Parts: sequence; C-alpha cells; structure tokens
Amino acid sequence: QVQLVESEGGLVQAGGSLRLSCAASGRTVSSTNMGWFRQVPGKEREFVAAISWIGGSRYYADSVKGRFIISRDDAKNTLYLQMNSLEPEDTAVYYCAATAHKYYSGLTTQKDSYDYWGQGTQVTVSS
Repeated sequence: QVQLVESEGGLVQAGGSLRLSCAASGRTVSSTNMGWFRQVPGKEREFVAAISWIGGSRYYADSVKGRFIISRDDAKNTLYLQMNSLEPEDTAVYYCAATAHKYYSGLTTQKDSYDYWGQGTQVTVSS
C-alpha cells in the first residue's frame, strides 16, 4: 500500500521561503512520477509541479515557474517542494501525489492521473 505523508507547512511572510517534504512508503519515488498540487477553499485542486520517475523531466505551473523547485531524495524516498519568493496567492493546502504506474514515460499535470495522495498541509503566506 502506498502512503504519502507531507511535512507540516506553516506561516511565512511574503518574499520568504519554505520547503515541503513528502515521505513515501510502499513505493520508491525513483520508480514513480510524482507531483505537488494545491487547493484553496471553493476552488479546484490545481497543479503546481511534477517530476518524472527518471528525474530528467520537471513541469511547473506558470504561476510558480522560477520560484518553486521540485526535487527528490531517492535514498530517503522523499519528494520535496522548495518554495521561494512566496506570495499571498500561494496560500493553499498543498498535496503530494503519485501515479499508480511504475516507470511510466508520460509525465502529466492532470490531477486525475494521480492515484495516491498525501493528507495535505497548510501553507499560509502573509502580506
């Protein structure tokens, strides 16, 4: 059974930085396409970033490109999201996600393509 557990988010001032982590069990992060999504109340869950199992491909939403970095540590079996130059608009619950298929070449930004989800962690950016 695949389980994803995000680290605690937090409250940060605009312009600050925060790193989220997502510890995986039941699946190695090096074999699975993984991503980060976020959601605010009343809105659809939206794509933030994704990384391919092979590690060479990374996708970012336009709204975070140049500010956020997705990465992973295979030895720790953990996915990360480094968030820099945070803006109040980044305030949301952040979720990590993984696809069911292993070694799949099609990295996607579509939330319906991800099968396993973490519990979510709140990130609040104050102005």
